[in-house]
Amino acid sequence: MAKSGNYELENRVVLADTPTLRVSELTLAAGQAVPWHYHSEITDTFVCIEGPMVIETQGGRTKTELQPGERHAIPPRTAHYVSGKDGERCRFVLVQGVGTYDYMPVEVP
Repeated sequence: MAKSGNYELENRVVLADTPTLRVSELTLAAGQAVPWHYHSEITDTFVCIEGPMVIETQGGRTKTELQPGERHAIPPRTAHYVSGKDGERCRFVLVQGVGTYDYMPVEVP
């Protein structure tokens, strides 16, 4: 069963929301993060606005650091974790699609 993400954000602005595509601007305050999760169908495409920010995948073995203006895509069924570099504040646009949105939490040891 698909689950909806439940985590704290400084701010979320939904820019577009259709059955197969979501576009949001998210702000993570210092110490906040998007917990480990994956999506069954959709690709998450991150565009850093204020950062740097870090996207971890594969249980933390791969880390991608984005500076403002840079982007990175995470394909479906790839567990990922998002935070500001060194736990600092970051802001980014998140394009999620094309497909049905779900949020599948993952426990990473």
